[in-house]
Amino acid sequence: MSYLRQRESTKSPSTRAPPGACDCHAHIFEDSARYAFVHERSYTPPLASVTQYRGMLDQLGIERAVIVQPSVYGTDNSCTLDAVAQLGLSSTRAVLTLDAAVTDAELESYHRRGARGVRFNTISTGRAPLEQMAQIAARISPFGWHIQTYVPPAILRELQPTIQRLPVPLVIDHMGQLPADATMNHPDVKLVLNLLESGNTWVKLTPYRISIAGHPYTDTSELARAMLHHAPDRCIWGSDWPHPALTDYMPDDGDLFDLLCSLVTNTEQLHKVLVSNPARLYGFDP
Repeated sequence: MSYLRQRESTKSPSTRAPPGACDCHAHIFEDSARYAFVHERSYTPPLASVTQYRGMLDQLGIERAVIVQPSVYGTDNSCTLDAVAQLGLSSTRAVLTLDAAVTDAELESYHRRGARGVRFNTISTGRAPLEQMAQIAARISPFGWHIQTYVPPAILRELQPTIQRLPVPLVIDHMGQLPADATMNHPDVKLVLNLLESGNTWVKLTPYRISIAGHPYTDTSELARAMLHHAPDRCIWGSDWPHPALTDYMPDDGDLFDLLCSLVTNTEQLHKVLVSNPARLYGFDP
């Protein structure tokens, strides 16, 4: 299957990002001859380099970033950590994919190189075993990291007992994969909102990933605003650049940023989502 490449240019958003703003979810895909893909993978992405990503951030006025390990690299985090180094450790963090074989020395090294979380992904192949979540959480707790989940609502529900015992924060990827047409009374919506109210759960607002109607993704507004209402201090935003595994329409990140700005109630809330919340979660300077 042929997957779309990211756009060559990004339109200027109507609102420029405030100083210290962070894109909390992006991926880097460099030369596969240097960074090999795992054999068992859900997709084969086009090249998406650090230079291209930096150009997109500059267009939006975003100064900080979080590079998330994509499933195509499995537990080899080399490309992700090298991207952090290229973008600059003072302004960039990483979320890795690890399994229980990771050593304490490796965790210490990863922390020094900007890692602040571990992702568990059941949507794509090339993932770490979900049953190791509690064990990994215990290992990363001394470093102040978090667990990040990219799972469908049914799996999130199964994980609820584990989540409630985690010694670290939980970050829910891509708005919990809730369908945009779900009502506020839907059990899966209630589950996510209840987790957000628990005080130890965060959510990444990436509306386009749950849209049913497609561009301009306004069918996601009710769910996004509900999350902002329930956890204003634990909502963060991610572009999801370069938008991997899309086959029909490639979003413009300027449009996605404008969509976020339309969802928040005021500049104070926008500052929380883009600046102060990410700074607290990922350990950036205030």
